[in-house]
Amino acid sequence: MPSASTTLRMLAVSVIASLTVTGCQTFEDTGRAMGRSDLVNDLAARLDRALELTYTADYQLPGGQAAAIVQAQDPARSAYTYPGGLLTVTPDAVTRCAETGGRMACTVVTPPTPGTKPTVALFTEANQQGLVTPPVVVGMLTAAALDPQAVIKQSDTTVAGRHAACVEVQRADGDFTACVTTEGVLGSFSGPVDGKPTELALSRYSTTVQNDAFQPPAGAGVVDRRPGGS
Repeated sequence: MPSASTTLRMLAVSVIASLTVTGCQTFEDTGRAMGRSDLVNDLAARLDRALELTYTADYQLPGGQAAAIVQAQDPARSAYTYPGGLLTVTPDAVTRCAETGGRMACTVVTPPTPGTKPTVALFTEANQQGLVTPPVVVGMLTAAALDPQAVIKQSDTTVAGRHAACVEVQRADGDFTACVTTEGVLGSFSGPVDGKPTELALSRYSTTVQNDAFQPPAGAGVVDRRPGGS
């Protein structure tokens, strides 16, 4: 995704710069004390590194539904599949697809200018349909780290056979739990996003992607709203 890696680094740095030693909660991690800023920086760095990987992550949603995040490099591309929809971001286009009357209808628009920050609004529909995206999770962790009233607990778990570090956050505006795998992939999440309860868990991770992962689904109606598009 264009400039997403830079954005996550800026988020992590802003958290560290804004925190002081006074009032920090600590966590035991391999025998050393982990401060609140250390924890956010570590998880943000993991998510940041994942933006430079090629992978397919399948997720299980409540009610037997499924979602997926797919990334590839050279050029950087990403795709987010969720119940009833699809979002793809490539250097050439942002494509949003939604199921209407049993058929996918897709709209293609010009992508964000390279070097600009991706907006959380880009992922609004995915969030509402149950697929919370890594940039959104980083934003929530950042807000929690800056909240002196937040209670943050750290733990470790295994998700889809992969080790993951987790944080359980208790805040006045909503509690959530997020786990990030060693590779930097979002392992699981539970909590409110945009006011809607959200829960997902990684069910499969692969370092390969399908060739058509960043294309509109077969048979979809496509409207290209880019300059010169058809």
